[in-house]
Amino acid sequence: MSRIRKLQTVTELTALVLFTVLLITGRIQEWMGIFLGSVVLTLFFGRFYCGWICPINTVMRLVTGIKARFKLRSFAVPEALKKPVFRYGMLAAFILAFVLTMVSGKRLPVLPILFAAGVLLTVFFPEVLWHRYLCPIGTILRLPGAKAKRQLRIDPEICSDCGICQTVCPGGAITANGGYSINKSLCLNGRDCADQSPNQAIRYR
Repeated sequence: MSRIRKLQTVTELTALVLFTVLLITGRIQEWMGIFLGSVVLTLFFGRFYCGWICPINTVMRLVTGIKARFKLRSFAVPEALKKPVFRYGMLAAFILAFVLTMVSGKRLPVLPILFAAGVLLTVFFPEVLWHRYLCPIGTILRLPGAKAKRQLRIDPEICSDCGICQTVCPGGAITANGGYSINKSLCLNGRDCADQSPNQAIRYR
């Protein structure tokens, strides 16, 4: 395991513990402060919140690892769920829930519901269903992610066009139109692609 991957793992687990503590102590709404700060930083560093901090993603990766260990297959993502209406519908419900929370003063369990939904869906479907097509947090981060100054990039001079990066990407961010490239708005900065690249053709810069 590389030093970067070790640092990423420590960051993920620390964030998961913090999320759990806030949930148990009834202060889960405070997590939104971390998320809002990450929105701004995404403009400079890409969607590192998704790949390095998000507790939903951390547990989803664990579920995916367990499925791989026991050779459990995932169902294909239904074409109907790939339509933008579902993604924006989730975003609208997410925003509405927080508006109602602020107006009514009642704490709606929005984040715990999202956590449960993401993890449960990953039991049956590949991670890309949640990351690319349903997650409202990911939808919000798409815009600043597209403008990020730094990101994971594929060096076409080194890339062997093996396609491994596209296969392992949990966010469906890698396309192969005339050579492989990474869509900044979709990239989770999870580094699965960089770790699996046989020629180390993918670097964060």
